[in-house]
Amino acid sequence: MSAPRLIEGEPAAAGRRIVIAAARFNDLIVASLIAGAQRAWAERGGAAAELTVVRVPGAFELPLIAKRLAASGRYDAVVALGCVIRGDTPHFEYVAGEAARGLQRASLDTGVPIAFGVLTVETLEQALERAGTGADNKGAEALECALEMAALVARL
Repeated sequence: MSAPRLIEGEPAAAGRRIVIAAARFNDLIVASLIAGAQRAWAERGGAAAELTVVRVPGAFELPLIAKRLAASGRYDAVVALGCVIRGDTPHFEYVAGEAARGLQRASLDTGVPIAFGVLTVETLEQALERAGTGADNKGAEALECALEMAALVARL
């Protein structure tokens, strides 16, 4: 009995056009996510000058810009980075949920992968853990996801 054919994407930066859309709100955290994504880009063979970062006010604004970037035809994938920390009001649910829903819709509408790198956390401490300089940086994970999905979409 033979094994099924496996189709996967390689997370390699060579020849890929990737853009990062990043929120300015909670910039202490988001700046670390961007730095993680940039490190992952370089580790995967990408040149700094070939990576674009577009800043938006907050996570709620990410879906519109991600969709415009994806629809432009200039990029193979978009990396959406932001941070929403729960507070004492229901604002968290609205922003986090709509950012996630909007980014998914933008990806489905355009057919361009949009990696979800928006932290949705309870505390600042949790955000700092996920945006740290170690291997668990969620910005790096989102960049690697975007590379892999771009390659997979190209293969299919």
